[in-house]
Amino acid sequence: MTPTRDIGTFCATLEARGPEAALAYLNEAVPHRYSAVYRIDGGMLRNVFLHDKQREARPEFLAVVPFEVSFCQFVLRDGFFRTTDSGADPRLDGHPYQGVMVSYHGVPLTDPAGGLIGTLCHFDVVAHGLADEEFELLQRAARVLPAYLPEPGTTA
Repeated sequence: MTPTRDIGTFCATLEARGPEAALAYLNEAVPHRYSAVYRIDGGMLRNVFLHDKQREARPEFLAVVPFEVSFCQFVLRDGFFRTTDSGADPRLDGHPYQGVMVSYHGVPLTDPAGGLIGTLCHFDVVAHGLADEEFELLQRAARVLPAYLPEPGTTA
C-alpha cells in the first residue's frame, strides 16, 4: 500500500532537507521523468532545480528556456497548464514544442506580494497523465516553495 502523500510531508522534507529533496518527493509518485522549478528572468525561464528520475545531469536545453516557446507561459497566463499529450492538444497547434515536450503539468510560483516569479512543473517527452490528487499537491507545494528558493541571480 502506498503511503498517503500530503503537504505536511512535503513541508517537513522541504524544511529538513531543502528544495531539491522536496522536489524529489513530488516526483516520486508521478510517472513523469522530470520535476522542475523555473524562475522568470526577463524573457527567459531559468531552471533553478531539476529532479530527473533517471538521475542524469540536466540537459543543456532545459537550463534556460525562452519564455515565448515555453509551456510555462501558459501557466503564467492561465494560472496552471496541464497536457497529457501535447501532440494531440489543439491548444498547442503551431507551438514549436508540440509533440516534443509531450506531457506537462505546471503551476505558478509567486512572491509574498503575489507577483509571478516562476513555475513548478512535472514534464516528460512521453505522454503521461497526472492524478488530480498529485496536481493538487503540486498546487499546494507551489504556495510554500518560493520562500525556500535562492535569490535571483544566485545559484542553488
